[in-house]
Amino acid sequence: MFSLIESFRSAISSVRAHGFRSFLTTLGIIIGVSSTIAVVSVIQGLSYSINQQFEGFGANSISITSHTPRSERLKGKSSRITDKDVAAIRKHSEGISFITPSLQSKFGGTNGIQFRGNTSFAQVSGTTYSSQDLSNLNIKFGRFLSYSDNLSRRKVVVIGEKLREDLELPKDPVGEFISYAGVWFKIIGLAEPKGSFFGFSQDNFAILPYNTMRFLNGNLLRPDIFLQLQLKDMQQLEVIKDRLVRILRKNHRLEKDEADDFKIQTSEQLTSGISNIIDTMTVVLGGIVSISLLVGGIGIMNIMLVSVTERTREIGICKAIGAKRHHILMQFLIEAIVLSLLGGIIGIILGYALGMLAAASIPGFPPANVPLWAIGIAFGFSAFVGILFGIIPAAKAANLDPIDALRYE
Repeated sequence: MFSLIESFRSAISSVRAHGFRSFLTTLGIIIGVSSTIAVVSVIQGLSYSINQQFEGFGANSISITSHTPRSERLKGKSSRITDKDVAAIRKHSEGISFITPSLQSKFGGTNGIQFRGNTSFAQVSGTTYSSQDLSNLNIKFGRFLSYSDNLSRRKVVVIGEKLREDLELPKDPVGEFISYAGVWFKIIGLAEPKGSFFGFSQDNFAILPYNTMRFLNGNLLRPDIFLQLQLKDMQQLEVIKDRLVRILRKNHRLEKDEADDFKIQTSEQLTSGISNIIDTMTVVLGGIVSISLLVGGIGIMNIMLVSVTERTREIGICKAIGAKRHHILMQFLIEAIVLSLLGGIIGIILGYALGMLAAASIPGFPPANVPLWAIGIAFGFSAFVGILFGIIPAAKAANLDPIDALRYE
């Protein structure tokens, strides 16, 4: 233990005695670790933000969307989820708590939303009262859509904060009337703001009752409906999915050898798919930037070899007064590890700062997030580099003959 403590004391003294050289030695490690941490923090921040977005769908919900195979798209065909599909699913809704259809306006961005001479182009959709829980939408003023709003096709709307600002509506706009596609709608609710995501506002929307949107779209024969289902028991997921597949394939008149023209996914599947892509990006980009750690390790080895040459007589004196081979080996090896760990610590701090700066400089980009495993890997890899590239100079010093070392000029 005494030898270990003395080796650490000697290593720290050597690093302090040659401060500038020690800094240049660790520069490669600093660059490698900081760039790795910066890349990982930005990507993991993105992953965390995306996972937060999908949390709103609920753990016991599944979504159904249309999906047109590439071969069919080339023929000019496109799949749809229609009202007939929704009706068939409602008829066989055992194990399903809520069926929530959503429909986009067919007018798209051609018709703006007007209020007293102000016009804004927002996302306009129609849905039912049950979508509030599924979309994790909180109401700041007023209320959300009700069952009777949809049943009676009421001309009411719930808006987002960005739309309120663009139209210069009062802070509490409940009771005001806005115009869309030539129809007046009464504002019954203002949603709490969610902010921006990738530079796109999540608060620039208007939500109408589903049946009102169907009426507004008029003679749109084949609407494409986005469908969300809330299950009573997730243990029945596979049974319900099989039932939904049979219903939709029958409705769409698909042959046995034809691929599904729809997708049924759980929120966990959506999150897992995106997480796998992001994890792959993390490994690839992290591996690319960590190559600089190899360069940093070579730099440490070179400096330690120079240090062995400079301290040859010192080694000879130590061996002459009784120092064993493992004492010399430990001294130089610990010095290399200390240099690597110092570079790793500085790199972690600098990398986190760079990641935060990079994320903040991109409008709407989620903040950086440094997971503990990334810090552990960076710190552990720094120590590994110190051992790997410090063992050769340390072994060279330990193998010096004491008589030859004392004669060295």
